[in-house]
Amino acid sequence: MKSQQSERDTQNRWLEIEEVRLVSDLRIMHAKVEELHYMVSNLRRRHAEDAIYKYADHAALNHDIEQVDEIYGWFVGLKGLRHKRGA
Repeated sequence: MKSQQSERDTQNRWLEIEEVRLVSDLRIMHAKVEELHYMVSNLRRRHAEDAIYKYADHAALNHDIEQVDEIYGWFVGLKGLRHKRGA
């Protein structure tokens, strides 16, 4: 959903190449977040957490958890910005 400000900024002009890249990157990110959500939902639905932990590569799992924590922190920051701007 576009804010009115960003809509006014781009309404009467072509997007710059960096803006096109940003929009493209965001669309890819949205698709990948949806894919991750689907995969995690399937794992949670089909397998017990104890079994997942038992069979996981613990080094890889710990790395995944760190990465997701980092991403989560970034999204929380964006959520704060959204609230600050009143969206």
